[in-house]
Amino acid sequence: MDEEISIIDTSTRNEKIRNFFINNKKNILLVIIIIIFLLIGYFLYGEIKKRGNIKIANEYNSTLIDYDLVDKSKTVGQLTDLVNKKNKTYSPLALYFLIDNNLIKDKEKINILFDVLIEKTNLETEIKNLVIYKKTLYNSNDLNEIELIKTLDPIINSKSIWKSHALYLIAEYFYSRDEKNKAKEFFLQIQFVENANSEIKLEAKKRLNRDFSE
Repeated sequence: MDEEISIIDTSTRNEKIRNFFINNKKNILLVIIIIIFLLIGYFLYGEIKKRGNIKIANEYNSTLIDYDLVDKSKTVGQLTDLVNKKNKTYSPLALYFLIDNNLIKDKEKINILFDVLIEKTNLETEIKNLVIYKKTLYNSNDLNEIELIKTLDPIINSKSIWKSHALYLIAEYFYSRDEKNKAKEFFLQIQFVENANSEIKLEAKKRLNRDFSE
């Protein structure tokens, strides 16, 4: 008896499943088509992005290969274009090359390019922190105390790997202005940063022993 009931229940369940697919075959087909298109779109987007990155990489490398110390205008234009393409890898590299080789002397233009990276480029957190640090370092001679600390605030109030660099920059800023008590405060903070750069930490310790020991 129990076996017969079980057979009937199984048959009924199978019938319900079959009827469900028959009654909803259009909707099911539509869902399958949508899933297929989504998968195609996902892989197509990945391929386009990959090819775009390769193209930008080639542009960056060819620009550096063709770099002409006599006529720099072409290099400046190409690297500026690369920054404005907002590529998370090669846009920062392009700006660093411009700065390291002093190809743009107008600080306002450089700061505009920094802002493209910081505000408009989808950078990883630590890369963005590095760009913020480099922008602050680039402008450190023109910033007052409040501006300097405010600019570096996202880094010094985080666990960023660039925190010790930021603290050291602030300490040097105060030391250069003969505000030694403030400088000492930031040199000391470096000693308690868990992931502090070893060289920065050692240098800060040397400065404390040399310049602030009683």
